[in-house]
Amino acid sequence: MRLVAAVLTVAVLGASGWGWHLGRLADASVHRTDAIPTEGNAGRSEAMNLLLVGSDSRSRLTPEQLAQLNAGEDSGLNTDTMILVHVPSDGSQASFVSLPRDSWVEIPGYGQDKLNAAYSFGYHGAPEGSDDAARQAAGAQLLIQTISGLTGLQIDHYAEVDLLGFFQLSNVLGGVEVNLCAAARDSYSGVNLPAGVQTISGEQALAFVRQRHGLERGDFDRIVRQQTFIAAMLRKILSENVFFDLGKQRELVEAAAGALTVDESLDLFGLAEQMQAVTAGSIEFQTVPYVGDDEDENGRYILRLADEETLHDFFADLSAEPDAPPAEPAEPADTVAPGEVPVAVYNGSGTAGLAGETAADLEAAGFVVTSTGNADSSDYATTEIRFAPGDDALAATVAAAVPGAATVPSDDVAGGTVQLVLGSDFAGVGAPVTASTAPAAPADEAAARTAADTTCIN
Repeated sequence: MRLVAAVLTVAVLGASGWGWHLGRLADASVHRTDAIPTEGNAGRSEAMNLLLVGSDSRSRLTPEQLAQLNAGEDSGLNTDTMILVHVPSDGSQASFVSLPRDSWVEIPGYGQDKLNAAYSFGYHGAPEGSDDAARQAAGAQLLIQTISGLTGLQIDHYAEVDLLGFFQLSNVLGGVEVNLCAAARDSYSGVNLPAGVQTISGEQALAFVRQRHGLERGDFDRIVRQQTFIAAMLRKILSENVFFDLGKQRELVEAAAGALTVDESLDLFGLAEQMQAVTAGSIEFQTVPYVGDDEDENGRYILRLADEETLHDFFADLSAEPDAPPAEPAEPADTVAPGEVPVAVYNGSGTAGLAGETAADLEAAGFVVTSTGNADSSDYATTEIRFAPGDDALAATVAAAVPGAATVPSDDVAGGTVQLVLGSDFAGVGAPVTASTAPAAPADEAAARTAADTTCIN
């Protein structure tokens, strides 16, 4: 859950030519591990996929820091926070997808279990006589194999950060701004924050991203906390205050490099260069698709994820090419004098008498109205101008009098005439049609947020 160190390293290094020096500094001091497996890690690889892992290790905390941070006892090998960062090859955007710790998944060689068990299985399953570094590498490799199978993606890089690293980074940055919908109080994490917009750092920053007790959706609301905090840090890193403070940049890189454990091939400077074009609005945060809560055969809480096809499609869409830009608008069609356009008016709006009123307005505008009547339905949402192929000039003349109406070629319309079918969006001759105002859909709790979103959270 304390993943900001990796993000900070990426964002800071691309600031200027100074970034080259900072990149070399980071590479010289960052911890390395053999995290990328040679097998069981295959899939789509057109983009860069980086697995960020938050470790609950307290091994670097002193007894005084444990008390200050309300961190309790060391929980060992828990990887309770896992976020897949997906960066397309052009570096124009980034997707942060949270993978809940209780997700029920297939762990290669161990069957089905919670996702946060994969690292521990790999660590304890390392060959007898392995030292701690080799066990940590085995844990990271099995976690990557598990997530690769889950997502259908090749995981290219790995970055892990612990509690102390997060604490130090939030202090170096001077805190970040968050927005709480309600006051937060929790004795387990130690969080004690009022409602509203505020700047948090140090122990309250750590408590903020660790809280899950007392939140309506538990771990899901904690995931939103983590995503929101990372987004706030990115906004601050991208601000001019940090970009032009070379001393602050050096402090951040030194703190990030000291807190991070990354795979052996991760080039921090190259990664920063790839992401230089990313802005807050193009950084998206979301959670892997899931079905709902459940229990395993031992009565433990688990989270059922969507089926494999749905998951693979979801992650494939992260790299999907954006929709093609709209075509250049066509040149306006030629028009004729209104008196040369015979128009039949049909009422499909559901408003009684509208065809007659419109016919009178059209005649006043110089059109020749041949007939009026009701359309085949009173539920037309869109006003249509129907015309025979080749009569584009006639249709364009009516369209100029009813801006925004849909023009529809039709073989059912007699040549040399036009039909005007009034829909519920019709606002009168000479007035643009008005789009219907449907009630707003309720907010989707699983909807993606961007790093530019500053709305309040639980």
